[in-house]
Amino acid sequence: MTGGPRQIWVDASAGASGDMLLGALVGAGVPLEALQSAVDSVAPEPVTLRVEEVRRGGLAATRVHVEMAESHHHRTWRDVRELLDAQPLARRVFERLAVAEGTVHGVPADDVHFHEVGALDAIADVVGACAGFAHLGATSVTVSPVAVGSGTVQTAHGTLPVPPPAVAELLRGVPTYAGAVPMELCTPTGAALLTTLATAYGPQPAMTVDTIGVGAGGRDPEGHANVLRLFVGEPATATGGPVLLECNVDDLDPRVWPAVIAALLEAGAADAWLTPILMKKGRPAHTLSALVDTERATAVRAAIFRQTSTIGLREQPVTKHALDREFVAVEVGGRQVAVKVARHDGVVVNAQPEYDDVARAAAELGRPVADVLAEATALARRFR
Repeated sequence: MTGGPRQIWVDASAGASGDMLLGALVGAGVPLEALQSAVDSVAPEPVTLRVEEVRRGGLAATRVHVEMAESHHHRTWRDVRELLDAQPLARRVFERLAVAEGTVHGVPADDVHFHEVGALDAIADVVGACAGFAHLGATSVTVSPVAVGSGTVQTAHGTLPVPPPAVAELLRGVPTYAGAVPMELCTPTGAALLTTLATAYGPQPAMTVDTIGVGAGGRDPEGHANVLRLFVGEPATATGGPVLLECNVDDLDPRVWPAVIAALLEAGAADAWLTPILMKKGRPAHTLSALVDTERATAVRAAIFRQTSTIGLREQPVTKHALDREFVAVEVGGRQVAVKVARHDGVVVNAQPEYDDVARAAAELGRPVADVLAEATALARRFR
């Protein structure tokens, strides 16, 4: 899809699985052919996706069946990684699965045998879901608190508590809760997909929804609508105006911060800054803030996630009052130094030399920066 920024909210309040995500994507308008083509490109054996319209808890929903001949080929993460060589997003999802399974079973990730999560149907779920989100052109994906269920579940390792250990490991740091029914509501595949695709967690953000997809799980328990919903649309602030992006970070090497701020400014932030804070248990940390016009917010969000260790952002529209300004120049030792002149109601209220020009002129003249700054500031006073 093309156009402006696309916002997706995933309502996982009834749980999440790979097939539920596939159904929601088809229900939101992704052609089944786009998902099938992606699966065909990696599946080592024939796999067919079939759509069925069903009801879950009285709600109309879309079920996507993953159909194949019976296979007893258990694949390790090494095997799956080779299959997904040309699918980097799907490869990241399975890497999360491998690391989580390896952690809970005490084996290296490369040696994990994917039992429930590694068969062909899981490969189809992951590859198809990743292709579906790409088709929708998602620039941000917010995931609700995830219902994980309660009780016990039968697995290849025997009876396990819900959430199963791999799901609990995958959802570390993510808002979760038991949910309404004593059954497994979130599968390892669903957890890995959500945590890989999410750019934020929380309730539905401010957005103008144009499409809703409702994906069905395989079971239809009484009193529980076993569905996952996708809300697709545009951010409500997409008509313009600045927004403030913020996150708290307590585990980043402080030497990296200047490069982070430079990257945000390069991505389009009007301003970016750090505020020292003290978090729970006395942990020192920083709040990273970025002020950005809505049109450039997507790029700045991506830069924050790429450059820092945060897994979530706060965002709010703000009102900004800016003075009219223009640039003029003064000459110090034959070097041009730009001066920013600001006016309020037509009257000059500020005139300041640009520091980068001052530093460059000082280096070329072999003079202290403080001296060149003082001279440029004195020359700038004539504009006031």
